[in-house]
Parts: sequence; structure tokens; C-alpha cells
Amino acid sequence: MHNTHRGGPDPGVVTAARSGDRQSLEQLVRQCLPLVYNIVGRALNGHADVDDVVQETLLRMVRGLPKLRDPSAFRSWLVSITIRQVRNRENLRASDRDRRAHLEDAEAIPSPALDFVGLTILRLGLTEQRREVAEATRWLDPDDQELLSLWWLEETGELERAELATALGLSDRHAAVRVQRMKQQMEVSRLVVRALAAVPRCTVLDETAATWGGTPSPLWRKRFARHVRDCPVCAGRDEDLLPMGGLLSGLPLVALPSSLDPGRVLTAVTDGGATPSGPGDMDSGPEGEGGGSVLDPAPGVGAPPSVSAHSATEGHGLAGAHRRRGPRPRGTRGRTIAGSAGAVAVVVTVTALIVTHFNADSSTPADTRTPPAPIPTTSTPTPTPTPSPSPSPSPSVSSGPSPSPRPSAESAPPQQSAAAPVPVAAGDKKGVGVWDFNGVSQALGASGARWYYNWNSQHPGVSTPASASFVPMIWGEASVTDAQLTQARANGPYLLGFNEPDMAEQSNMSVDRALELWPRLMAAGRVLGSPAVATGADTPGGWLDRFMSGAEAKGYRVDFITVHWYGGDFRTAQAVDQLTSYLAAVYERYRKPIWLTEYALIDFSQGTRFPSAEQQADFVTASTEALNDLSYVQRYAWFGLGADPAKPSSGLFTDGTTATAAGRAFRAAR
Repeated sequence: MHNTHRGGPDPGVVTAARSGDRQSLEQLVRQCLPLVYNIVGRALNGHADVDDVVQETLLRMVRGLPKLRDPSAFRSWLVSITIRQVRNRENLRASDRDRRAHLEDAEAIPSPALDFVGLTILRLGLTEQRREVAEATRWLDPDDQELLSLWWLEETGELERAELATALGLSDRHAAVRVQRMKQQMEVSRLVVRALAAVPRCTVLDETAATWGGTPSPLWRKRFARHVRDCPVCAGRDEDLLPMGGLLSGLPLVALPSSLDPGRVLTAVTDGGATPSGPGDMDSGPEGEGGGSVLDPAPGVGAPPSVSAHSATEGHGLAGAHRRRGPRPRGTRGRTIAGSAGAVAVVVTVTALIVTHFNADSSTPADTRTPPAPIPTTSTPTPTPTPSPSPSPSPSVSSGPSPSPRPSAESAPPQQSAAAPVPVAAGDKKGVGVWDFNGVSQALGASGARWYYNWNSQHPGVSTPASASFVPMIWGEASVTDAQLTQARANGPYLLGFNEPDMAEQSNMSVDRALELWPRLMAAGRVLGSPAVATGADTPGGWLDRFMSGAEAKGYRVDFITVHWYGGDFRTAQAVDQLTSYLAAVYERYRKPIWLTEYALIDFSQGTRFPSAEQQADFVTASTEALNDLSYVQRYAWFGLGADPAKPSSGLFTDGTTATAAGRAFRAAR
């Protein structure tokens, strides 16, 4: 990946626009339209909804600008808004799918006139291998199209990796993993494109393609890829393939259609081409898909996870499913991005919002958000479970036969009602992840943690202090044994579900397999937490979202949501804002109590990088204070208790008595 990136808008222009200068704000609209259009157009591949999503993004940008704290972070903040609006559009279509399945199928077929790949090839004049790269994007899985829209801009020099990760709500490490997986799909797709275009084409490939309808799809990519991989004729076509990064480096943005030229439209509007309407009228009628909802922040939601690597905003209503008053009117699908009426509507509404916004009483906030409904807590302390005397070698190894009857689905019927969560007092939230080291039990007692876990169903080698309690976990598929389930039951009442099943390096489970095993966990835990995904807990269609939907359909019990979070921005205020925004989005999606069972400041974008000891300690102090104030966060656990004195880490104690700077801050936190 190259390092030459084009800069965003001048911070001085952003500052002036934020202060109410109309000319500067119009300049921002002109500058950001091409970037927004390219992200949305590629993410939706030119679907007829592109103009709606561009319009909503611009409205969100103008509305939230006064609360942008760091003008230099404008581009990162804008990209986050854009991706959120793309996701909102997908959420809306998904919510209508059951009622309008046949119409959704029809709408899923992009119009050839709007195909963004075709526009890219046409407007940028791509040739040979660059054209193959563009055509390969048609074969990606739907979940990767959103990522593609940002990765393409990263490779062409428009975005930086931190901005890509921020917009997706991922840590840099997990963004890198997702990008790598998507690039692997792209490389396979390039070979498929080349093999299908070969003259003469492989005769065996012709036979494979005999029933193919000619429309690229992930299913057919996999079928063709199997042939290409095993065919001596097709497999040799990759010999002269150039790296994608080099092919895309320096490419310009796809040009706006003439109808979206911001200068012409803004001039027409400013000269009296439209009558500004009030904020309540910005999104009424078919053009806006349901009166006014574009301007209404989603209730109880903050910014998306890690809204900016530079802490761009505070209070922007961007996360979760976009709340609308009704489904898209059926008569709106036929509009195209090139249509002048839709294009004028984009800038007319933006300009109208400019007028109404900066003519309004400056004491009226430009954006508000309603905090999530609190989950009642009491001062009742959490019972301390009796430690299990039976050792277990590891979370993933069976401990042998259990003396107790095997927990089964029959002992936890799918339709049972949810267990009443054990109340957690505010002071009992603080916990820590523990692994064995010299003095571990003494350090645990000195840390002030009120609970702990060790990714296991019991705690061999760790003596639980009187002030703390142990919470068991069923780590993965191999841990679903009679012995470990019995140990977990003995260490109740809480039970943590599978550890990072969405990561190949961790429990690595499919959603279907996790659901298949879930009744056995239901029988072992009176209060049961969801599987803890590594990332994307708030992502529609993500691993956790699909698991929760499957559990609901089957009547399975999930009493609280378990999540992990690691921050690569080491500035305290920004990191805390990113963490709490992520948790707010997760809560808004599932409306269940949250346990944050791994968190710290660690940057995984290029290897593993830690902040200074002082930065980590400052984050401990600020984050624990913030988490204690979030009523829907029932518990949190720092990662982790042990620290190597010879290496940077996020650990709290190097031995039984020696606390790190983070450890001293953790001990002092209340």
C-alpha cells in the first residue's frame, strides 16, 4: 500500500463553515460531493438509491458540522457518516424483505446504466489489468462491497487506513484482517475474469459456464475458482498479474454526473431557484422516503464505533438501524443518479438546510441524542461463587467424564423464558481477564477487581479473593463437554459464551454451529452471555447479529451481550469517546445489558503497538469512570492482569505486589 495520500479540505475552511460562514460551507459541499458519490456509488454499485444516500449523507454532514471538534478530522468524520448512511439504507431494505420479497429481488438487480464498475471503466478510461481489477469487484460477496468502496479509495490515495478502519467501526488490526480477506477474493476474481475473457476460452471452463446466466455472483466465483485452481490451462493465466495497489495508485475519483455538479446547482439555488424550507420539511414525501426522518438522529445512539481516529465528533446521531417512519414508497425506485430532479434535490435540500441552520437561534443545538434507556441497578452485591476444586488443563480441552448427568437441550427447553439477571451494583462492574503468572492470586486481590475470568470453566492456580467472584466461560466447540459444563454450573450463576467465534485464531465457529450447541450452554448458566465477537458487534448482518437473530427465531435465551474492544487512538478523550460510542451502538441494536470482557489500548494495525505507560493509565482512569456511568454496561474486564516487566503491555501487575502505571490507575478506580 502506497503512502501518498491526497489531503482533505483545508481545516481553515472547515473551521469557518463550522462557525457559520455560508460560502465556506458551500465550498465544503463542493469538495466532499465527489468523495461521497464514489463511496456510495461503489458500495451500492450504482443502485438507484445512490442519490438518496448521497443526499442523506450531505444533510447529516451539514447538521453535525457545528459539533465537529477537530477540523483536521473532517474527512474521517465524513467518511464515517457516509458508511453509516449506506448501512442505514441496507437496514431499511432488509426490514422490508419479508413483506416485499419479490420486489426486493427485483431491486437487487442493478440497472446496466447505473453499474458503477461500468462507469469507472468508462469515465477513467481503464485498460487491460486496471479494467480487470474493476470487473473483479463485481464478483465480491455483498458484505465486502462496503469495504471495497473504502479500500479502493485507500489504494487510489484518497483515504488512509485509519480512516477506513474508523468508518467501518473496526480496530486497525481487524480492519487489516478484513481487507486481506477481501483482497484474496479480489485476486481470485481477477483470475476468473481473465479466464472467462480468454480467447480461446478453456473448453472445460466453457462446460462449467454452460448454465451460468452471465451475471457475476459470489456463488459462481467459487465455482469458477475451483476450476481455475485445478485447471493447468487457466491456472497459468496469473503469471503477469501486477499488484492491485500499483494498478490503482493515483487513479482519480469517478467524475460526478453533470446533474450533480455542485457549482451549477448551488448557483441556481442561490439565485432563487428554490424556496428554502424548514428543517421539518427537508425530507418529506417520496424523495426522502418518509417525512423528515433523515434529520432525526436514531434514538439512544451516538456516533458509530471509533467515529474518527482523530475524535471527530461528539453527539452525532449515526449508529444502529436508521429509524424511518415507513418503507420506501414504491414509486421511487425508477429514479436514477443522473436524473436532474434527484440531483437538484440533493443540493436544494442541503442549501435549504444551510439557510435554516445558520439563520436559527444559535442557542438551539444543531443535533441532539437521547441517551439509551437506563437499565436499573441496585446496591445488592453479586454473590461470590464457590471455586471448583477440579482442575482443567485449558479452555479447549475436555477434563474427562463428568460425575453429573449430561446437560442437554431437553433440560433447557428452547422456549423457556429468560432468566432474571442478577443485579450488579455500580461498584461491582470492575473486572479483569486473568492468566497464570507468579503471584497471580495476590495481584488479583490487590487490583481491586470485583470479578474475573480466565477464558475457562474453572480457575486452577488462582485463589479467588473474598472481594471478587469468578465467572466461567465455555471457550469454544471443544469446550462443550460434560466436565466443563458441570464446572461452569458449579461456578455460576453467570456463564460467558464462546470467545471470538468470528476469528480464525480464536474459537472460529460458524453461526449455525454455535446455535446448535447453545442449548447446552443454556442448561449450564442461569444468566448467560452471548458469544463475544472480536469486532462488529453492532454490524447488521455480522456474526453476532446473525447469531442473535437465529437465537430469537429458535426461542433460545441470551441474557446479556458480551463484546471486546481495542483502541488504536491513544489520546484519552478520543479513545473513551470511541469506546462508549461503540457500546451505545451495540446497546441500541440489541437492547440487552452489556458486558465488556476485553478492552485496552493496543494498536494492531502494524504488528502490535502499545501506548506509553502514562497514556494507558490515563485511559484506565477515564474509561472506568465512563463505563461506571453507563447504566446498560453491567460489567467490564480489563485486558489483563499480568504484565511482562521487560516489554510494553496493557497488563496491571508484573508480580503479586508490583503494579504498573495502569495497575495503579485500575486499583484506584471506583
